[in-house]
Parts: sequence; structure tokens; C-alpha cells
Amino acid sequence: MSNKDQKYAERQAKLEKHDVTDAEVLKQLRAMVQQTPKITEITGITVEEMVTEKSGQTGEKVELAYYGRIEAPYCNAYVHFNKKLGTILGFNKEVSEEVAHAIAMQATAMAPISIDENDCPAEVVEKEKAIALEMMKQDPKNANKPEAILAKIAEGKMRKFFEENTLLNQALVGEKISIREFLQQADKEATIVAYKRFALEA
Repeated sequence: MSNKDQKYAERQAKLEKHDVTDAEVLKQLRAMVQQTPKITEITGITVEEMVTEKSGQTGEKVELAYYGRIEAPYCNAYVHFNKKLGTILGFNKEVSEEVAHAIAMQATAMAPISIDENDCPAEVVEKEKAIALEMMKQDPKNANKPEAILAKIAEGKMRKFFEENTLLNQALVGEKISIREFLQQADKEATIVAYKRFALEA
């Protein structure tokens, strides 16, 4: 091994002992290319070099704009055919590739704001509750209804909000079951524990 390769190997080992927390660290790691869902090849170039190579191929400036990571016993990723939308999902255990792929496609297309109701950002929940309650108050049919009744009606609207905007509660596209039910039909113990969706700006 040459002195240059030795230094690179030492730097690589040092990097891989630490979590890759940002794009600058990621750029220094060897690029990995997924050949199949279960086979990933480690290339001889860094991520930064691969990005530069892509710029040369397309004739356009390509940059690693942002970076995200998840940790889970089993992960799956999907990139939309337009190459501008993508999702990475983490499951608590291995599930079939077909099921994981279908859910990742759904998340990419439907853009849920969280996995489930309990991890929906508090500020989003409070804002939606306030909107729902105000709508109730503005409706002439609710003019004489007590505040407690309006609050219960607003809660019903929030259930609808969670069904439409949280991944496990969304209806599977084209079906009459939720993503949670779809996943548990495949494996009763399986659930989603991590989720990130990416969208490139136009």
C-alpha cells in the first residue's frame, strides 16, 4: 500500500468510527452503488468525486445539497422516476421487498408529515386544532352550540387530518386499507420506525 493509500485508509477508518452527521463528512467517504436490493458495491472513489463525475457527464453543475440518514433494523429507499423526489424508510424488522417498496412509493407520492399521530410535530397539531375550532365557530349552524361540543367536532376533524397526513394512517393508494393494516397483513409485528422524504427544488 502506498503512503497516499495508507493516509486515505487511516482517514477512512477515522470517519467510519463516527456517525456521518453532515454532507461535508459524507463527501469524504467511499461511494457505494446499490446493484440489487441486497447487494451494494463499494467503489474506489469518494462521494465527492462521484458527484464531480456526474457533473462532467451531464454538463450541469451538480452539488450535494443536503444529506439525511436513518437508523433501523431494516431500511428501504425509493426514488421517483423524475429523480426529484425520494424517500428512505426504516422498519423495526425485515419485511418483504415488495411491501417495503410499496410503502416507500406511497410516502414519496403522498408526502406524509410524520409516521404516526404521536410523532406529528406539536406545532402542526396545535395549528390544525386551532383552524378546525375556528371553522366550527364561523359556521352559522354552530352558533348556539357549547364550546365543549365544538371541541369534540374539531377532534373529529383532527382524526381526519391524521388519516390523511400520517403515513401509517393513510389509506394505501387504490385500496380500502391503511398502510398500517397493509404492513400488518404482511407481518403483524412489523412497523415503521424511521422516515425521511426528500424533494429537490425546481
